[in-house]
Amino acid sequence: MKRAFSHYSTKTEEQRCRYVGTLVKDNEDRSMSISSTEPEKASEQHLFDSVGSVMTIGDTTIPFTKLHMWPLVVLLENVLSHEECDQLIKLSGDRMKRSKISSERVVNQMRTSSGMFFEESENDVIASIERRLSRIMNIPVEHAEGLQILNYKPGQEYKAHHDYFLPTSKAASNNRISTMVVYLNDVEEGGETYFPELTITVPPKKGSAVYFEYFYNDEELNKKTLHGGAPVVKGEKWVATQWMRRKRVR
Repeated sequence: MKRAFSHYSTKTEEQRCRYVGTLVKDNEDRSMSISSTEPEKASEQHLFDSVGSVMTIGDTTIPFTKLHMWPLVVLLENVLSHEECDQLIKLSGDRMKRSKISSERVVNQMRTSSGMFFEESENDVIASIERRLSRIMNIPVEHAEGLQILNYKPGQEYKAHHDYFLPTSKAASNNRISTMVVYLNDVEEGGETYFPELTITVPPKKGSAVYFEYFYNDEELNKKTLHGGAPVVKGEKWVATQWMRRKRVR
């Protein structure tokens, strides 16, 4: 089943970049008009709008499974080819540094991996991948942070956390709204992505990805996207992470 993007893909850049702003207003208006006694989903909507179990983007067929609806968590297969995964690892190899957390970019034992960010559309490979992830996530690429690559050695992990910024952070003025984690290799043992509030665990599989969003008016839904990267037991783990922001960043 092909996925339709006529709602923004055929519009001008300025119109596309107003797309998320329109969703924000729609969510706020719907929240105000619906009684608090009605189901939580009645006043909310998803950013990821694909239906069925398969989407097609260009020449790429991507099967997907919705693991959880509110908040939405989706497992996707074949997001990147094995060749693209290998290219990302090779391109990032000599640029890796100890990972940091929060908008202040500080080293913390919560996150013991190494990582790096590509510049936006840094080369043809990155530009192509960014466009595909943007289409899957249903948000214009102008809202995308630079693609991040992470590498976890045995014993390294990222303890449970939220991807969005706290209201006290300066970065919250243009907060993150959704995440896609793409697995760049198969891990011998460990390294799963887990959601403790949802009892969901996703094992790493080369080329596959897990997507989740935290765009909701109901903060309790957003809080349920608490997630972490389990320690690698054997081998190593490589992932690419794409975060989308509420407003454009490029």
